[in-house]
Amino acid sequence: MTIVLNHWIGGAESAATSTRTAPVYNPATGAVAKNVLLASAADVDAAVAVASAAFPGWRDTSQARRQTIMFAFRELLNERKGELANILTAEHGKVTSDALGEITRGLEVVEFALGMPHLSKGEYSENVSTGVDVYTLRQPLGVVGIISPFNFPAMVPLWFFPLAVAAGNAVVLKPSEKDPSAANWMAALFTEAGLPDGVFNVVHGDKEAVDALLVHPDVQAISFVGSTPIARYIYETASAHGKRVQALGGAKNHMLVLPDADLDLAADAAVNAGFGSAGERCMAISVVVAVEPVADELVAKITERMSGLRVGDGMRGCDMGPLITEAHRDKVASYIDLAATDGADVVVDGRNVDVDGEASGFWLGPTLFDRVSVESKVYMDEIFGPVLSIIRVASYAEGLALINASPYGNGTAIFTNDGGAARRFQNEVQVGMVGINVPIPVPVASHSFGGWKNSLFGDAKAYGAAGIAFFTREKAVTSRWLDPSHGGINLGFPQHD
Repeated sequence: MTIVLNHWIGGAESAATSTRTAPVYNPATGAVAKNVLLASAADVDAAVAVASAAFPGWRDTSQARRQTIMFAFRELLNERKGELANILTAEHGKVTSDALGEITRGLEVVEFALGMPHLSKGEYSENVSTGVDVYTLRQPLGVVGIISPFNFPAMVPLWFFPLAVAAGNAVVLKPSEKDPSAANWMAALFTEAGLPDGVFNVVHGDKEAVDALLVHPDVQAISFVGSTPIARYIYETASAHGKRVQALGGAKNHMLVLPDADLDLAADAAVNAGFGSAGERCMAISVVVAVEPVADELVAKITERMSGLRVGDGMRGCDMGPLITEAHRDKVASYIDLAATDGADVVVDGRNVDVDGEASGFWLGPTLFDRVSVESKVYMDEIFGPVLSIIRVASYAEGLALINASPYGNGTAIFTNDGGAARRFQNEVQVGMVGINVPIPVPVASHSFGGWKNSLFGDAKAYGAAGIAFFTREKAVTSRWLDPSHGGINLGFPQHD
């Protein structure tokens, strides 16, 4: 009998009024591992009602008590991250080492959220007028919705809900229906850590569930990561219904390689950033912009490294796993014929890869195109798979202009040993996250994640100071007290509760 994954509402697994389900595959075998319930609008209403009921008590819980629970969650997550990594590998397909890296980056945000008593402090100005003080408070919003993508089933939710919960909000998370089990696992762990029932809820579903969250009158804010068309839709719909929105969209990330760069380092970086997690990363390098005369040598070095990659089941210690679904694999593979039609050189064809896994898995090996035209859909589209394109340019200025002309502005990198060129690039490039000899410049948790242009819609970037501001709202208080009060005598050491 096929397992059916339920929602998580009010601190426990919860069935639904809707009986619609979707299959959840093991991408390494192509077999259906379980089915997941798809929520109706009524199911979303039920989850939001539970979160709304839990919010006042959690909002009024002392910071000391909230932090105790957050510390417990951090310790449990770190102790049992191997369990979660296995879930990610089984449902997404990424190799176990990559899954563990994803969890570690999510843990960074949990640890950042542990500083919430300091991070959410207001300001105080004494005696702004005679006997009058002004101070500011940061208070939670209420119920917030999080809609997360398939490519990071643990890390992306962890970018948002630890900050939201630590700040005093209640959460309804809608994970991807393609790999949903990680969300329930984290919800159960949070309950084990002592989180009150109803503060963190998981509702599975498709567009019906998403739309219900976007328009629900009791949901105050929406956090989203996904493709640009959906991010734009999320932003426009939710903001039209009066909500705060942070909607992180798609990308076409370029890596500019100057002639003075260490080409071995650049080749390693291109392979690591292009093919890690089968290229299913919004921060993957998908275009290498090689400034001549180094392109031939760089392509040779990248090709040599690609030949040593082992593709297969992520549980077997391979370098790269399968793609998430058969349909997505076929869509990515279709760009190989398109590249040849558009005049590019297909240097490595991933359809010919030998895999360490069952033939029925959703396999596509690392693929390399050279001499790609900027007019080709191979260049213009966010392919979101293990496909790396090489574009040759004559100068730094031509490469910079190409990057800045892109409608996306998520991440970019420059590889050079020239400090002046690197400094000029970080100043002139129109992209939100920049790496200097770093191919995947995802900021640490104390800074904020987010791009420019069509890679970000809404009011704020993710985590860091922007995340604190997003999940709280500031209140200014002007105060005058005419008579002093007396608190009585108590010689005991003051305590916080």
